Formats: sequence, structure tokens, C-alpha cells
Amino acid sequence: MKIETLSALTRGINGGIPAISIALLIPAYRPGPALLEVVRSLDAAGFTGIVVVDDGSGPEYAWIFDLLEEFAAVKVVRHAVNLGKGAALKTGMNYALVEHPELAGIVTADADGQHDPADICRVGARFTENPSALVLGARGFVGDVPLRSRLGNSITRAMMRLVVGQRLSDTQTGLRAIPRELVERMLSVPASGYEFELEMLMAAKHLGVRVIEEPIRTIYQPGNPGSHFDPLRDSMRIYFVLMRFGLLSMTTSLLDNVIFYILIRTTGILSASLLGGRVIALTFNYTAVRRSVFHSRAQHHTALPRYLLLAVANVCVSYSLISFLTRMLSVNVMVAKISVETLLFFANFSIQRDFVFARRSK
Repeated sequence: MKIETLSALTRGINGGIPAISIALLIPAYRPGPALLEVVRSLDAAGFTGIVVVDDGSGPEYAWIFDLLEEFAAVKVVRHAVNLGKGAALKTGMNYALVEHPELAGIVTADADGQHDPADICRVGARFTENPSALVLGARGFVGDVPLRSRLGNSITRAMMRLVVGQRLSDTQTGLRAIPRELVERMLSVPASGYEFELEMLMAAKHLGVRVIEEPIRTIYQPGNPGSHFDPLRDSMRIYFVLMRFGLLSMTTSLLDNVIFYILIRTTGILSASLLGGRVIALTFNYTAVRRSVFHSRAQHHTALPRYLLLAVANVCVSYSLISFLTRMLSVNVMVAKISVETLLFFANFSIQRDFVFARRSK
């Protein structure tokens, strides 16, 4: 199959020679012959190198990886046991950066035949135009698409929009061109399964990395035999990544309310009780949210003043609303506080996500 090389696709940009160095990474677990065809098509496509990670496929699949090593541009890296797609991606990323320190980015593609070689090259070419952006090969999900794939992407897309503030058409695509800064960040992410790719979108958000979608073909073989995605297990792992945002916020709210309840019962002073509970809760929340929720590397001198400004504004608004409900409408103070804090939760989360802990997009 003849495809356009990276040089041909970037001819209008730089005279036919890719201006930056890009490697191709393919994590593979028990792949079929389709992987051989994809690599054969891309062997001379212009990538700095092609790294294929055998994620513990076992002896019966060794012949496929042996054949892959016969291609000039290919290097096969092996796991002794299956460690998961995220672990395979990290192994390949690390190898590519060590062997090719000049890399500007890495294109990742799946081994199950879902990505057309021409689309892989086009995503790489789009990256040469935007070398600081994360380029996603976005499927249109038209035609004969398995229900689990269509439904899974729809749910994740909606949750990503709500929680991360990104409107993306395909959040689960494995075809991506990843800038070097983001590749280096992902090497320290503990996720090892399919949730790794969702973590990447979150990290991009809070590193200020712009996300670009490049339309690609939607290819599914009958029954999708090449996919090793377990709908129940892997979906739960993916959605747990999203649920931790809410879990930590609820923990902070619980701590705030417990301290507030103790102080209001002992002092009877609304302002002091509200302030005391908020100071203790926010001290806990700032550290936990910055690292565990938003994966932010924003410097303290930038993030902390913004966080404190939001906290002060939040206390003022909360105090005003609680006072109004308790004095004017005779609402129980605890009921009033919980009601007000629930209303403020989504506003606070959005402001922290987009202003306090996020860098500006480059």
C-alpha cells in the first residue's frame, strides 16, 4: 500500500523535509498480522524511528515481533509480562527519548489495525505545523461502530467536558502526536492501563498544552477482535480517574463542615466558625488538589495567591448567603451552609481548573 510520507505531507511547509524529529510508538499486546502491514507501510515514511513495545504477548506471538525487527526503522522493546497499555506507552516513550534525544515529539498508534497508515502520517504532519500541541486523531464514529466503543466514547466525552473543561470529539483515540514536554510529564504518571491516555488529556490541560483534533477514518474489524479493552474493568479504571475530582472535594467539604459544626456549637459565632473551618479545610485542599486532582506544576508563587484570592471571595459569598438564609428565611444554619456550599462547588471547581492551577495555552 502506497502512502504519502511525512516529507511529502509537509512539502508545503518546509520544502519536503520534516523540520522536526518525530518517532512512532506502537504498544502491542498479542497483535495480529495487521500490525505487520501497518509497519510495512510506515517503514520508510520519514519517522526518526519506529518503536514497537511487546507488552508480554507470549511465545506464540514472537514470530510477529521477529518479523518486525527485520524492518530498517523498527526497534522492538519487550515486557516479560503484560503490564498494561499505559506501561507499554511509558516504556516506549522512555526508550525513544533516550535513543533519540533530539525528538520534538512522539506519535502513538494502536496495533489492532484501527489506524490507517495514511492517517498516522497525516497526524504526524499536522504536528510539524504545531510542535507544541497535542494532536489527536479524531474518529468520526460513523458507520458500523461497535456499541461499546460508541457508548464509551460518548460517556467519557461528556465527563471530560464537565470535569476537565475540554470539548473533544474523541477522548479515547490511541492515535496521538505528543509534544516532548508532555511526553516527559507522562513518564512520571503512575497509571499503567487504558486510563493513562485520559491522564494525558488532563496533564495537557494543566501544562497549558493546546489540543488539536485531526479527523481520521473510523476503522473497526467485525467483532473488533484486535482490541483487548475490557468494557467493565477498564471503563471503571478510566472513570475512577474522573471521580477522584469529586471525591477529594467531598472530603474537603466534610472536613470543613465538621470543624464548622464544632466551632458553631462551642462559640456560637458564625463568622469565626466559618473562617476556622475554611482555613483548616483549604490548607488540606490546596496541597491535595494541586497534585492529586489537577496534576498541576504551576509554581506556588503563581497558584497560591490565586487560590487564596478565590478562598477569600468564596468565604465572603458563602457568609453572605448563609446569613441571608438563616436570618431572613430562618433556615437551620447547617442546612443553609450545606446548601450554599453545594451551589458554590461547581463554580469553585471551574475556577480552580481554568484559572488557579492551569497554565495558559501556548
